Amino acid sequence: MSKRDVGIGKGGETHQVASGGSDAMTTNHGVPISDNQNSLKSGARGPTLLEDFVLREKIFHFDHERIPERIVHARGSGAHGVFEATDDISDLSKAAVFTKGEKTEVFVRFSTVAGGAGSVDTPRDVRGFAVKFYTREGNWDLVGNNIPVFFIQDAIKFPDLVHAVKMEADRAYPQAGSAHDTFWDWASLMPETTHMLMWAMSDRTLPRSFRMMEGFGVHTFKLVNASGKASFVKFHWKPRLGLQSTIWDEALKLQSADNDYQRRDLFEAIDTGTFPKWDLGIQVFDQAFADAQPYDVLDATKLIPEEDVPVRLIGTLTLNRNVDNFFAETEQVAFLPSNIPPGIDFSNDPLLQGRLFSYMDTQNSRLGTTNFHQIPINAPRCPFANMQRDGKMQTLVPKGRANYEPNSLAEHGEDGGPRETPSGFATANLTSGPDETGDKQRARSESFADHYSQARLFYRSQDEHEQAHIASSFVFELSKVGLLDVPRRMVANLRNVDEDLARRVAEGLGIELPTKAKAAREPVDMASSDALSIHKNMKDTLEGRAVGILIADGTDAGQLDAVVAAVTRAKGKAVIIAPKIGGATLSDGKIRKADGQLAGSPSQIFDAVAIILSDEGCQALLKEGAAVEFAMNAFAHLKAIGASDGAQPLLDKAGVGTDEGVTGLDSAFVKAAARRFYDREPTLRTLA
Repeated sequence: MSKRDVGIGKGGETHQVASGGSDAMTTNHGVPISDNQNSLKSGARGPTLLEDFVLREKIFHFDHERIPERIVHARGSGAHGVFEATDDISDLSKAAVFTKGEKTEVFVRFSTVAGGAGSVDTPRDVRGFAVKFYTREGNWDLVGNNIPVFFIQDAIKFPDLVHAVKMEADRAYPQAGSAHDTFWDWASLMPETTHMLMWAMSDRTLPRSFRMMEGFGVHTFKLVNASGKASFVKFHWKPRLGLQSTIWDEALKLQSADNDYQRRDLFEAIDTGTFPKWDLGIQVFDQAFADAQPYDVLDATKLIPEEDVPVRLIGTLTLNRNVDNFFAETEQVAFLPSNIPPGIDFSNDPLLQGRLFSYMDTQNSRLGTTNFHQIPINAPRCPFANMQRDGKMQTLVPKGRANYEPNSLAEHGEDGGPRETPSGFATANLTSGPDETGDKQRARSESFADHYSQARLFYRSQDEHEQAHIASSFVFELSKVGLLDVPRRMVANLRNVDEDLARRVAEGLGIELPTKAKAAREPVDMASSDALSIHKNMKDTLEGRAVGILIADGTDAGQLDAVVAAVTRAKGKAVIIAPKIGGATLSDGKIRKADGQLAGSPSQIFDAVAIILSDEGCQALLKEGAAVEFAMNAFAHLKAIGASDGAQPLLDKAGVGTDEGVTGLDSAFVKAAARRFYDREPTLRTLA
């Protein structure tokens, strides 16, 4: 910017005056503004005049700078990038975006689901993974999640799911979490949720980074080639950095350490040129394969094991540019599953079909109101009752928390709300032409009735540590439920998944094992799939990960330099932490500046830690609670700890035991730093 002249007004206010025409401030309509400090008045102390269009425009715009947030996926983080097709699939699809060598601009928005825009990054929650391809044949929006299945089979249940998992209707808490009555009340009455619950209670909902999680299109789509031949397809995003997650205790502490942990991680990775990358993969199959499966491929609560249909990698997504303005891009971006180019098509998945109808209205409602039916001219003249709530300009005052169904609230003395009636409206079973076949009916295919087989597949595909996390997650969440019948009902459902899982959850809750819930269709055993496990797909690498190195006055300069060099060679990021941001005086007499202050840089923001202290430096830090917690939490979060001999008293005070993840500062540390040490966990906390 050009240098500005500065003046002082009669009231002592500062006026910065543009020195050139290109630097001039104007209204939104281009009119130059002569004074941006004072409104137009009738005399210096008189009333403000209505004709002051500069004031009017400025306040008008300020009053309307916020738009209603998304009902779900409100907290998002976005970035620009490019998708390059790397394989020729013209035999499967005529879509230009898949032409080998074609580069397509993209915008990607990651998000949590349940929390509002002001919630934190790290709750236990599904993560949205939405990609907008700006193809030369029109936009393609692949609007998915980091989990390949979903809670429900039919879109008509989506409002019930969201109402149940959101803040409870009569108290507006808890925020961004499912550990409460209404969610588990609803889920325990909906057996089709069971497979998704396995994923939701696993470490998949505690990702270390957006850069280290998978993405899925969830639904079965179609690919169509130039001759009109169609194939079924499922879309996968495979992260180049591999899968990684945090653990529950770490996630809780990350919420206090850095509310923007994952947003910051994404922004800084791109800002420093460490561009996140994913490979786009497809599972392609035909009707014969679909007919041969023990599940319905149109059922969004089911996945196709990668061992049955391998994922074929056909392109690479690279995020290489951060947004210039969060509101204008990340907040205002509107994804529509109905946006598809020629060569891609929809299946009859009933959840997908509902989303195709919903999203355009969803985007429109963010600028208007859902309650237009309460305007007198639109209002019904007869009583009405349903589970719809809230929205802009709501004039009714619904009472209680029954805004979802099924629910068992009436059994607990609360108003359970209205219910469907057989005498209500039903579509006539009449065909409208020769191309339409079958009755119009509100029905669900019997092929969707198996709610447990893939939940069992998911659970039994995890390693023993992941299974313990799932069981412990159920115990934690159900322990927050105050409706007495709900935990028993949920455990009764879990007996259809795995008897050992149900027993562990029941014991963790301190309740007797209930009678197994009757399954609509008896589950079957499926071959386990290693692709469903985080631990079996983790990469022993420091690439893209951060190592916190704690130093103090007297730290050995040679040891510090060696550790930093080793971490850097392993493509990790070395972050030096000291009691003071100015750094510490090392053994060579030189001051080494710190990247972060100890009090504000806890170990939970790092993937591994090194503690390099002299005897004197360690004695000083023994009096610092932040230093003790730095070591204690790193050990509790199953991270590698490399330590100098002088740091041993701090490790002892922090309760750091001896295992293969606690090393010296030699090459063993860098090797250990690429891992988590799950065998340590049973010695630290009780797992179900």
